[in-house]
Amino acid sequence: MGRRMPWGLAGVVGVLMSATTVSAQSAPTSPTFSKDIAPIFQSKCQSCHQPESIAPMSLISYKEARPWARSIKNRVARRQMPPWHIDQSVGVQKFKNDMSLSQAQIDTIVSWVDAGAPEGNPKDLPLAKPLVTNNEWQGVMDGFGQPDMIIRSPEYKMPAVGQDVWYRPMSDIPLTEPRWVKMVEIRPTNLKSRKTLHHSIAYLVLNGDADAVNTGTATYGISQTASRADLLNRRPQLMEWAIGKGYDKFAEGTGKLVVPGEKISWDQHIHASGEEIPTGSEIALWFFPKGQEPKKRSYLIGFTGLREREFLDIPPNSIAYTEGFTVLKENTMITNFQPHFHLRGKAMKVEAIKPDGGREVVSYVGNFNFNWMTNYIYDDDAAPIYPKGTVIQVSAWYDNTAANKDNPDPEQWVGYGDRTVDEMAHAWMNVVYYTDEEMKQILEARKTKAARTSERQ
Repeated sequence: MGRRMPWGLAGVVGVLMSATTVSAQSAPTSPTFSKDIAPIFQSKCQSCHQPESIAPMSLISYKEARPWARSIKNRVARRQMPPWHIDQSVGVQKFKNDMSLSQAQIDTIVSWVDAGAPEGNPKDLPLAKPLVTNNEWQGVMDGFGQPDMIIRSPEYKMPAVGQDVWYRPMSDIPLTEPRWVKMVEIRPTNLKSRKTLHHSIAYLVLNGDADAVNTGTATYGISQTASRADLLNRRPQLMEWAIGKGYDKFAEGTGKLVVPGEKISWDQHIHASGEEIPTGSEIALWFFPKGQEPKKRSYLIGFTGLREREFLDIPPNSIAYTEGFTVLKENTMITNFQPHFHLRGKAMKVEAIKPDGGREVVSYVGNFNFNWMTNYIYDDDAAPIYPKGTVIQVSAWYDNTAANKDNPDPEQWVGYGDRTVDEMAHAWMNVVYYTDEEMKQILEARKTKAARTSERQ
């Protein structure tokens, strides 16, 4: 017969074994790709990260994603990916098209990589979404349905090597009656031309619609006279598109009117990519249903970050700063923000200087990425609205040093210009103008809604 363990020692051992069992059962498990990571990638990443798409690798399957685990952790932890670079500590923080990761999602991805990036049980994978096998509209992928009209520009055969080209053809708008547009999107005419098309602007050639001309802003330079920016901002634009941008969705009750007989005048900046690629643009229009037309027009404004075009002079191996000022001549709501630089652009801040002297940050991007001209569309209740006489200040910073990975040559002086190797600074923003009474009603409605929300909480 074996020796019996003394009761006291047996009790201690039992308690320890029981505690160990409970501890093992309650210990948190590491995130797995199948259960925790795949749903995040599916909702935030896979629209670009799939075979034959614009991203450098696919993140559909574990086998595809695993080799990139450390890189994914690095980009996600630094909020470089997904491409949502707006500062989350200042300015407007509610958006219609927010593609950013929550801090909880970032922490989950980081924990997954730190644990060795385990696959987990493939049975935990979410149902796969259909792959995008063509040059699909972002608006369609985001659930807004197929556009009501698509207008295509002719294509320019861009050689593999050559100087930048500005291609400016015209396209008819096949309308038989006036229609109001609630959303627009421009895309390159084919997937490959996403490598060559830097930007594309769709200007409207009007047919008797004088109200489409913007008169609600004034940009002044050193001379205190109307600048070239004023003339450009008066020219009606359906949309400005640049690398990485999605669609423009206008605020509730606002839109752009298109009438029969109008045309689109394209302004397309094309650069060489190392292979010959036919390059053009096409624009999709989503119309308001008949009988639901809006009462307000949306105007696209290129708020400048320069006092004058000539006042951009970036020395070699240096950090530079410029600023520009635009006066709002009407009570104005700003409905989106899209910073636009070239290769040396580093950061952009938009501020409102109110008639009483008060200042307010509208939005700030401190880590601009040339490959992602992201458009930040404000929620209707969050879109800032300012009284006439407010000055919009755009501050711009440039990095012409070797630390800027996009910099082609930090030894060069850089000035203003349309070429990719030149520089510029625009804050593209859609605006809507209101009367004093309309503005008062909007602010009172927001205040009432905020109070009700606070009571429910």
